[in-house]
Amino acid sequence: MSQAWLDEIKWSDDGLVPAIAQDAKTGKVMMFAWMNRDSLAETVTSGCVVYWSRSRQKLWRKGEVSGHQQRVKSIRIDCDADVILLEIEQKGGIACHTGRESCFYRRFHNGVWETVEPVLKDLSDIYANSK
Repeated sequence: MSQAWLDEIKWSDDGLVPAIAQDAKTGKVMMFAWMNRDSLAETVTSGCVVYWSRSRQKLWRKGEVSGHQQRVKSIRIDCDADVILLEIEQKGGIACHTGRESCFYRRFHNGVWETVEPVLKDLSDIYANSK
């Protein structure tokens, strides 16, 4: 498959584009991360979401350690071609590295950030095999 479609994306100066992962069934926003050309191309090829880790400076295959893969249902781009929307099926029901369903588990209320979603799985259980 030609990768000319990647040229239609407005990549940042550092070669990245913001990517929002949304549950395909519920519409709930699960997480936000960054993608580069390689991660988006691999996502399309494999059917599993691959991000770019800015802190580790390498491809981040979501779920490769935790098992909480994101299967792609559809990929959309916004009107300015500078944001990717990934409609996904979240394996294991956990997208956040804190063990929660979504990374957006805190809500601003009365001047403070409240935690409004529970931890579904303890981190020691999620990452037990990563050491």
